[in-house]
Amino acid sequence: MSPLKGIALKLVAVVLFIVMSSLIKAASEQVPPGQAVFFRSFFALPVILAWLALRGDLRTGLRVTSRMGHFWRGVVGTTAMGLMFAGLGLLPLPEVTALGYAAPLLVVVFAAMFLDEKVGVFRLGAVALGLVGVLIVLAPRLTTLSDDTVEMTQAIGAVLVLLGAVCAALAQIYIRKLVRTEQTSAIVFYFSLTSSLLSLLTIPFGWVLPGGTETIFLILAGILGGTAQIFLTSSYRFADASVIAPFDYASMLFAIVIGYVFFDEVPTGQMLFGASLVILAGIIIILRERQLGLRRGRARAVKTPQG
Repeated sequence: MSPLKGIALKLVAVVLFIVMSSLIKAASEQVPPGQAVFFRSFFALPVILAWLALRGDLRTGLRVTSRMGHFWRGVVGTTAMGLMFAGLGLLPLPEVTALGYAAPLLVVVFAAMFLDEKVGVFRLGAVALGLVGVLIVLAPRLTTLSDDTVEMTQAIGAVLVLLGAVCAALAQIYIRKLVRTEQTSAIVFYFSLTSSLLSLLTIPFGWVLPGGTETIFLILAGILGGTAQIFLTSSYRFADASVIAPFDYASMLFAIVIGYVFFDEVPTGQMLFGASLVILAGIIIILRERQLGLRRGRARAVKTPQG
């Protein structure tokens, strides 16, 4: 084990995922979410295959035991990604990032509901704290509605991102089931393959011929997404999940910087306060799971942010 190396790999993955989201956001004015999902997923496949080939794991790493498990994980994960990408086109990057933090909180609730995991008062209290933070972030979008088109659009964006977080949490439940029988490499690969195919179903809903700049952005988003997945997966080989999982929340810092520099987005004090509560709740849950000896490393290693 090499905790510092694990942390470094995790931070690189976090940066790459945020840059990926930024590229999707930059292309969102021209390209619909379903088409963005295709680029993000399809162009990640060569990166993942190359990684498996370099590891000598190309043959054994793609064996499947639960075909339907991969399919349903793909359906839910693709839905999550599409909703998140739609939200990126309507909301500031830091706000989308903050609302996305609701996913790990909801995983605790769904694990109790669908996996019969025992969840004590301590973790439920942390979930409640985090959900209060989510409501604080959401409040300005849902309480100032008027006939103003911009406000209405942003409210819709907030709802889409929150629904995306729900789907992302459900995807994690499927992953927790899959890791009992499937290799991490297979879960990562078949999710990208499934989401590439499912995204094609959105063609009738308005795919466009993107401009040169948008095409480059989308292809880069796919390559960076696949590369980030590799760094993320590799990070859990060098450190316990409880050590490196809190560094997920470094994404807020990078989102604020990128949002300000490239999109002229300045987060409000209320949004930052709500995000802080969500982050605090997430870290409390991570530390509690470490104390209880729960092992979430393999599941987190195949987590796909925005899907």
